[in-house]
Amino acid sequence: MLTSILLIFAGALVFAIGATPVARWLAPRVGVIDYPSVRKIHTRPMPRLGGAAIFLAFMLALVLFENRFNFQQLASILIGASFVSFLGIWDDRWGLRPILKLIGQILGALILIYTGVSTALFPWPALDAALTVFWVVGITNAFNLIDNMDGLSGGVGAVAAAFFTLLAAMSRPPQVLVAALSAALIGVCIGFLVYNFNPATIIMGDAGAMFIGYMLAAIGIKLRFPGNVTFVTWMIPVLVLGVPIFDTTLVFISRLRRGRNPLTTPGKDHTSHRLVAMGFTQREAVMMLYLIGGALGVLAMFITQANVLESYIVGAVVFVAGIVGLIHLERRWERQSAPAKEAPHDSASS
Repeated sequence: MLTSILLIFAGALVFAIGATPVARWLAPRVGVIDYPSVRKIHTRPMPRLGGAAIFLAFMLALVLFENRFNFQQLASILIGASFVSFLGIWDDRWGLRPILKLIGQILGALILIYTGVSTALFPWPALDAALTVFWVVGITNAFNLIDNMDGLSGGVGAVAAAFFTLLAAMSRPPQVLVAALSAALIGVCIGFLVYNFNPATIIMGDAGAMFIGYMLAAIGIKLRFPGNVTFVTWMIPVLVLGVPIFDTTLVFISRLRRGRNPLTTPGKDHTSHRLVAMGFTQREAVMMLYLIGGALGVLAMFITQANVLESYIVGAVVFVAGIVGLIHLERRWERQSAPAKEAPHDSASS
């Protein structure tokens, strides 16, 4: 198994390193360019076809280096991921209404459910199906949302995939499908980061971010720990994907408090933006989120070896820390935004 996993990782890495410059060259010729705007970090037009390179490298690595999977479930995961990635490419090139993108993501989740890739948390299949749709759509969009700074979505995805690979390989018996998918994802993310880390020369666009999010959501569902209780088992993928989950929660709560639609209102109010506003450089902010993702991954690995009480204690501590962090970032953001809001009023009164 180890040899197969290493081959998949190495193949995905090499293919991504080779395919990304091709995508960068092709992007302006097919009109897939992201132009600067007030809500974006980059200050010059950027090729936005990196997602296509990520997708192709991932598929090639799996096709060439692994053939021992449950074919039906593998096919459903890859078909769903391909469909979601296609929606992203369409949105990157021509634009897509948010409601249509959401419907497409729900269809992608239903493809998984149809072949048995679903949660098993409730005694009622309908509730598990609803949770699966919520999880897949939520994580897919969470990675789309954190794709707001050079190297952020790809790096966070690589960290999460690395822990999923370790968890799958260390379980008994080893979970071959999960480990292979995760290893391929590590390879394509790191290969893409060669060109996407600050200062980036290409971005992944919705196609890449949604593909990574969808794959990690599916991998999180497939990862199983029969020796532990179901609730604790589900704490593991939540911890591994804690950074995008936290950022999405922060953005939703913040925008709802300001009376804005969290689904359609873009802005520089993400965790990474707030860290930069606190005085960190873009690289420092991104690396800090990598480290937080790594720390959460270590806690997830600890839970696999801990008893139920210890797992609940870890989960409770992380939950409280997340709430405290959310409140702190939101209050600080309000204080930093207040002078900008008050300036026009002061000028008029004078």
